[in-house]
Amino acid sequence: MTTIPVQHSPTAARRRRPRSLGAGGQHRAGPLALTVLALVSLASLFPLYWTLVAASTDGHRVISTPPPLLPGGNLFDNIGYVWNNAGARGMGVALLNSTLVAGTVALSTVAFSVLAGFAFAKLRFPGRGALLALVVATMAVPAQVSIVPLFILMKHLGLGNQLGALVLPTLVTAFGVFFMRQYLSQALPTELLEAARVDGANSLRVVWHVVVPIARPAMAVLGMLAFVQSWNDFLWPIIAMNGATNPTVQVALAGLGTGWSTDWSVITAGALVGTLPLLLVFTVFGRQIVGGITQGALKG
Repeated sequence: MTTIPVQHSPTAARRRRPRSLGAGGQHRAGPLALTVLALVSLASLFPLYWTLVAASTDGHRVISTPPPLLPGGNLFDNIGYVWNNAGARGMGVALLNSTLVAGTVALSTVAFSVLAGFAFAKLRFPGRGALLALVVATMAVPAQVSIVPLFILMKHLGLGNQLGALVLPTLVTAFGVFFMRQYLSQALPTELLEAARVDGANSLRVVWHVVVPIARPAMAVLGMLAFVQSWNDFLWPIIAMNGATNPTVQVALAGLGTGWSTDWSVITAGALVGTLPLLLVFTVFGRQIVGGITQGALKG
């Protein structure tokens, strides 16, 4: 009995390929997905656009009915008023203070969290589990509970009305330690550490040449979160600092638009000025932040 070989047509093979796969095996978004993404993007950008519109009009126009939907011509006048009248020393000092505090907090949080997270993830020492549980348990304590003793401590340390009072309590956070511990537990192979030890690397070289390159995406995410949280903090700076002479951005913005009537155009102009540094930071580190978020999802 003769077997007749079956010839597969290249056209039929191409026809059976999934049309949703593009170059590199990536799925192509359909019209519905693109439409939904466009609508969600517009909805996400609308608050920022409305802030720009409100900041560029006058105080009476912004609260009129119907509200304005197009930018006006008072943007630079309102920003100039904010720059000169936000706090006793102007918005420039407030931006500098917030940049120094938020930048220092972000760098210290990332550095200490990487070291502590690496220790909890890969090192073996007595009491590791109990100490990690204690660190995680501190996240359940409200920040308002520690304000009074923390204020007294800063006074005894001579840090009253100084930027160090804003930096010292937030040099490292329990969330940062737990976040880096969870990331390094999955992303850092134990065999890689053993190979580095065999090559004669000490603990400092292992952290710098092995741990830090692997933890870089998570470090970008944690640094961004720490920077934003420190930048937006209002309660502790207004208690620990003299807002009239040495304010941060949020404390300086709290005094805008006050008087016989609230000028919402000035307030939104101040909010726009206070938001621009955050947008700049996200623009610079956006790729690392998104990569760090999606890397964990792809591994799962």
